[in-house]
Amino acid sequence: MLLTYLDESYSRHHYYIAALCCPDGQAQSLATALDDVVADASRNFGVALHAELHGHAISSASDAWFCMKRQVRARIRIYERAMRVIGEHDVSVILRGVDVARLNARYRDAARPHGVVLQHVMERVNAYARSCDPMQRVLLIADEIDGQDTYRQNLWDYRRAGTPGYRSSKLEQIVDTIHFAPSHASRLIQAVDLVAYMHHRRMSVIEADHRAVLANQQIWNRISHRVVHEWEWVP
Repeated sequence: MLLTYLDESYSRHHYYIAALCCPDGQAQSLATALDDVVADASRNFGVALHAELHGHAISSASDAWFCMKRQVRARIRIYERAMRVIGEHDVSVILRGVDVARLNARYRDAARPHGVVLQHVMERVNAYARSCDPMQRVLLIADEIDGQDTYRQNLWDYRRAGTPGYRSSKLEQIVDTIHFAPSHASRLIQAVDLVAYMHHRRMSVIEADHRAVLANQQIWNRISHRVVHEWEWVP
């Protein structure tokens, strides 16, 4: 079973979803290794043991990471270590996005960006699983978001009638439904959040300080070899 974790990162102009495809035999090891990252941050800087590995929170020293407001370099090292841990496991990353402004300009009744990108991600995850093994099955686990029932219904329709658009497929590798869970309860949802947030920053955020660009690239390099597909749709 390929456990596939989904999370989004977005701004007014760009919407991204990352998928972290994790073989079931790797899941516990990855979760434990990420627990260790937080445990070390707790010992060294007083971060709560239950702190969520959240890309924006670590980068901005907010929420559980506020106590590290002055430790910029240390927060970079923590983010980099978490990404290194992800990259050391046998996982695959799929990245999709859409130019929101162009989507709205081209289509008068444009669908919500999340729904558009989620469809594209599911198509790619399905194709990737099939390419690895025609018998490989995928279980989708996503961070909680508004409109969950709609996305579950969409998957039900896609599996039976196929996805809309020129890449239509029936998503036959994906089993059951999309399981939505709170990110604070899942280190693996947190893992894909770290990936999605950093992908968003490197693709569409103009950093005011060149040192931030270098730090972001250093962090990204820890998992770049795990990316099997990356694309942003510009309608």
